[in-house]
Amino acid sequence: MNKQQLASKIWESANKMRSKIEANEYKDYILGFMFYKYLSEKEVNFLKEEDFSEEDIQNLKESSEEELKDLKNQGFSDEDIQKLVKEENESLNYVQKNIGYVIPYRHLFSTWISMGDDFDVSNVRDALSSFNRLIYKTHKKVFEKIFNTLEIGLSKLGDTSKTQTKAISDLLQLIKDIPMDGKQDYDVIGYVYEYLIEKFASNAGKKAGEFYTPHEVSELMSEIVAYHLQGKNKIEIYDPTSGSGSLLINIGKAASKYITEENNIKYYAQELKENTYNLTRMNLVMRGIKPDNIVTRCGDTLEEDWPYFDENDRDKTYDPLYVDAVVSNPPYSQAWNPTGKEQDVRYARFGLAPKGKADYAFLLHDLFHIKPDGIMTIVLPHGVLFRGGEEGTIRKNLIENNHIDTIIGLPANIFFGTGIPTIIMVLKQKRENTDTLIIDASKGFIKEGKSNKLRACDIKRIVDTVIKRENIEKYSRVVSRDEIRQNDYNLNIPRYVDSSEEAESWDIYASMFGGIPVAEIEKLHEYWQAFPTLKEALFTKSDTPYVSVATDDIKQTIQNHSDIVAFEKGFADAFDDFHDYLKNEWIGRISELEIAKEEETVSENLFARLENVPLIDQYEAYQLLDNEWKKISTDLEIIQTEGFDVTKKVDPNLVVKKKDGKDQEVQDGWVGHVIPFELVQKEILFEPYQALKEKENRLSDIPSLYEEIFESLTEEEKESEAVNDNNDAFVLKEVTKKLKELRKEEQTEEIKEFIGKLSQVEKLSQEEKDLKKKIKEETAKLHQLTKETIENLSDEEVCELLDKKWIGKFIESLDKLPDTIVNNLVSKIQTLQSKYATTYFEVEVQIKETEQQLAAMIDNLVGDEFDMKGLSEFKSLLLGE
Repeated sequence: MNKQQLASKIWESANKMRSKIEANEYKDYILGFMFYKYLSEKEVNFLKEEDFSEEDIQNLKESSEEELKDLKNQGFSDEDIQKLVKEENESLNYVQKNIGYVIPYRHLFSTWISMGDDFDVSNVRDALSSFNRLIYKTHKKVFEKIFNTLEIGLSKLGDTSKTQTKAISDLLQLIKDIPMDGKQDYDVIGYVYEYLIEKFASNAGKKAGEFYTPHEVSELMSEIVAYHLQGKNKIEIYDPTSGSGSLLINIGKAASKYITEENNIKYYAQELKENTYNLTRMNLVMRGIKPDNIVTRCGDTLEEDWPYFDENDRDKTYDPLYVDAVVSNPPYSQAWNPTGKEQDVRYARFGLAPKGKADYAFLLHDLFHIKPDGIMTIVLPHGVLFRGGEEGTIRKNLIENNHIDTIIGLPANIFFGTGIPTIIMVLKQKRENTDTLIIDASKGFIKEGKSNKLRACDIKRIVDTVIKRENIEKYSRVVSRDEIRQNDYNLNIPRYVDSSEEAESWDIYASMFGGIPVAEIEKLHEYWQAFPTLKEALFTKSDTPYVSVATDDIKQTIQNHSDIVAFEKGFADAFDDFHDYLKNEWIGRISELEIAKEEETVSENLFARLENVPLIDQYEAYQLLDNEWKKISTDLEIIQTEGFDVTKKVDPNLVVKKKDGKDQEVQDGWVGHVIPFELVQKEILFEPYQALKEKENRLSDIPSLYEEIFESLTEEEKESEAVNDNNDAFVLKEVTKKLKELRKEEQTEEIKEFIGKLSQVEKLSQEEKDLKKKIKEETAKLHQLTKETIENLSDEEVCELLDKKWIGKFIESLDKLPDTIVNNLVSKIQTLQSKYATTYFEVEVQIKETEQQLAAMIDNLVGDEFDMKGLSEFKSLLLGE
C-alpha cells in the first residue's frame, strides 16, 4: 500500500484502540512509540553501516550492578569484569558520539517485538530510563526528557500491568511495519506522523490549536516565506510557539526547493507545554534533520526571551537570536502579564499589548527576532486589525515604521477548535515600498465536514497575489500609508476590499411591463469582451433600455455562434501539444524528475498557455492539475525510490475479515503496486474484460425483470405460494413447485397466463445462477491473467499505461473548461429571460382568474346557516365586493 493508504489504516486502527482515552492524550502514546521505533532503527542502520556484526549489536549493552555481581559469583575476576565494562562503555560511547544517543540491544524496538508474550510494560519503563541516561552530552537539548510524556502516561493505558502491556503490545504491532530504514526516501514516516497529528487534531476539539496548524495554512505561509528567502543558500528559521513543529517543517520544506545543499537550514523551536514541546523535537528529528540543526527550548516565549547566554555570566554573554524567518500560530487573545515589560527590547519601540490580549506581544516578539532582510508570518484573530487602546497604538507604530507588508483575511472556521475569523499578517524589518497589500481570501475554500479548508488553487492565488502585489477587484488592493492614516490606522479588511456579493435587484419597469434591462445584460461584460458579436445574436435591438431574447433556443444559439467556436478552437490550439509536453516531463524524465519542483514547473507552463485564452480561470485549471498531481507524485516517488521495474510488481490485497470472532487481515487476490488492475484490463485485456462486464450488466438487470413480471400478477396470482408473505416478491424455490402443480390442472386461459409468467421467472432464475457461476469463474481467470500481464509488461507498455493513468484524466478534465464557461453563460441568459418573463400585470390577471374560479366553487358548497354566511363573506372578499 502507498503512504496515504498506510497512514489511513494506522489511523483507523489507532482510533479504535484508544477506547476511552482522549484523542489529545492518545496521540502522545502512538507518536511517542513511533519515534522510539525510528530511533531504534536509525541506530541499527548506523551499526550495520559501520560493519557491526549481529553479535556485536547484541553485545551493545550496559551491565547492571546485579549482572556484574552475578559475574563475580560465577568466578570472573575483577580484572575481567573491568575489561568487560570498559569494552561495553567503548561501544556505547562510539554510538553516542556518532548519533547522539544509544539504545542497548535489549531495549531496541525490534527486541520488544521478538519477545512476543514475554514482553511487559516494565521493558518500556526500563528502556526509557536507559535512554535518558545514555544521551550524549552535546545532544542533551535535542533528546533530554523527550519521552517524559510517554513515560508518565503509561499508567493511563490500563489499570493493571497486564492491561497496560496489552495496550502497548497492540500499539507496537500496529506501527511495526511502517518503513523507517532510509530506503523510503519519499518520507513515509514523516507523512504518517503528520497525518496522525492532523487526525488527532481534528478529534481533539479546542485542544487541537495547542499543537497543530492546518496543513493548508502552513503551506500558504511556507510558500510566502520561501519565495522571500530564495537566493539564500543557508537560512535559519524560528517558531516561538512551535506546537508539533509541523509549521516549522513545512517552511523548511518549501525553502529547500531553492537551496541546492542539504542540511543548510537551521531550525529554532520554542514551546511552553512540555508534552507539545516533545512533539516538536520528535517531529524535527524524524524528518532526518541533523541534531546540530535543531535548537529547541521549552519555555514561555513572552516571559523569557530566547536565552542565548553562558549560564555562568548571563549579562555579558547575552546574545539575542536573529533569524531569516519567523513563523508562528500563537494562542489567540491569550491573557499575559505586561507588568515590568516596558523596557523589554522586543516591545519598547512599539508599546505593550493589553493584559487580556497577548496577540501583539507575540507579533512584536517575532518581529524583533528577524534579520534586517528577514520576513515573518503570523496567524492572528481579526480583532488585531481594528481594536483600539494599546493595540491601536502598536498598530500605528508598526505602520509608521513601515513593517506591515501584507494582510490576508482567511475563511472562517478554518482552524481546529475555533470558528473565529483569522488573518495572516506578513511583516518585514526593512521594506522599499510604504504601502500595505490587503487580501480578502475569505471566500476561497471548500467545505469538509464542519470545517472549511483552503484548496490548492486558493493557496496559489493568494501566494501569486502577494508576490505580484496585485489589485484585483473584490479580492485584493495595495493601500497607501496615507489612506491608512486617513482611516486612523484601522486596517479592517472591508474598509479597503469589498468582497461582498451584489444583492439581487429587480428593475421596476421590466417587472411591470416586461423586457430585459440592458443594464443587467452589461453586467456580463466579461463575456461580451470575449465574444464581441454574440450579444447581437442573442438580443433584439431597441431604442429603449430594454430588450428581448432574439432566439427560441438560447443554448443552441450560443454553442453554434462563431465567437464560441473561435473561443473553443483557441483553447484547443493553446493545448495542442500539451499532452506531448506532459509525456516528456513525467514519463520521458521519470527517473531524474525533481518531484518537489515539478508541480510549479507544469503550472507555469499551464498558465502561459492560458494567458491569451479569455474567461478560463487559471487557478481552476491549476486545481485540476493539483488533484491529479497528488496521485502522480506518489507514483513517481515510488518509482524513483524502488526502481522502474516496480511498475511491474503486484502486491497482496489485504482485507480485514472476521475469523473466530476476531478481525484478521487476510489476502484477497492482488493489486498493482503502481499500475491498477482495471487500467490493464481496459487497455490490454479489453475483450475478456468487456465480456465480463456484459455478464455483470445482465446480472444487474435481472432484479428489475423480476419486478416487471411481479407487477403483472393479478391479485389472485399474488395469493400463490410462489409469492412471499410480504406480498412483494417471488419465492424462487416455490416457483418451480407451483409450475408443476399448475401444469397438472385444467389449462384455462388464466392458468396458461400464470404458467407463462412463472416460466419466465424460472428461466430468469436459472440464467441468474448460470451468470453468477460464470462471473465468478471469469473474474478469477481475468484477475490471474491481469497479474501475469502486469508482471510481464514491457517498458514501452508500462509507459503507455502511465500515460493513460497520469495524463489522460488530467487532459480530459482540462478539455471540459471551455464547456463550463459556455454552460455558465447559457444559464445566466436563461435566468435573465425567466426573471422578467412574467410581468406584474400578468400576475394580477392570474390572481383575479384564480379568485373567480374559487368563488364559483364556493357556490357548490353546502353547510349549516353559519357555514353559508362565512362562505358568502369569503366570496365577497374574493370578488372585491
